Amino acid sequence: MNVVEAFEEVYTKFKLHFYREVFGRFSNREATLTTVETFCMEVIHAMDMPTVNEFASFINISPPNAAYKVNNLVKKGYLERIPSEKDKREVYLRPTQKYLDYFDISSKYEHDVWDRLEKRLAPDELEALRRALVIMTNELMEEVPAYKKNRTE
Repeated sequence: MNVVEAFEEVYTKFKLHFYREVFGRFSNREATLTTVETFCMEVIHAMDMPTVNEFASFINISPPNAAYKVNNLVKKGYLERIPSEKDKREVYLRPTQKYLDYFDISSKYEHDVWDRLEKRLAPDELEALRRALVIMTNELMEEVPAYKKNRTE
């Protein structure tokens, strides 16, 4: 297996684990997000408190369409609007604890896998992997803009 195939397999396994856990929650009636809403929430969470317009622009939909999706997510309790302290007309989107508990399905598994990896690899191997991942995200993935974490006003 070459490095591309290995990466694809790891990425696929993370997705499959997430989907299996989400579908497991459907049987318990615990999951109330549609597939599109799940994707929207993942984007909003990754963007770290975007505005509706930033969210709309990123996923390439109209602001009214984005506002409709946001309103549904707010009604379901997965998203909240946080007014800007500088400009009261501007509102940031923040996932609620309800979503963070839902999102924990995938993040907990990711952390478990990384903990296992840290026990398995030597420190220099972990450092080489870290460097490769930093190069991928900072230099080779320019199609996905970096969003500022923990937006300050």
